[in-house]
Amino acid sequence: MSDLNKLLQIKGVFAAGSFDDNGNLTGYAGDISEDHAAMAASMSAANMHMARMQCDGFTAMSGEGGWTPAVGFALAGPLFSVCVFGNVGVFARNGEASFNEIFRAMQA
Repeated sequence: MSDLNKLLQIKGVFAAGSFDDNGNLTGYAGDISEDHAAMAASMSAANMHMARMQCDGFTAMSGEGGWTPAVGFALAGPLFSVCVFGNVGVFARNGEASFNEIFRAMQA
């Protein structure tokens, strides 16, 4: 789902953004400043690159398929989380949001 405003309708999601493969902000919505959204875009792109490398490594070490291609990641803190799928990410409140619901919506 690339409609950032629709992602904001998911319970617990308070900000959403999109970025290109180089980490440039391509859109944002919700309770986040443009500067913070740009910083999140850069970090999300960098983490996607690391996730791809890690999935390649897990595939090589385990000999098992199913790791690649990396399509997203989640980073959870005590109160808030970031969920990224492709080139779209959301910020969510842990006590309210469901990772399953968020990733289902981002895949749609």
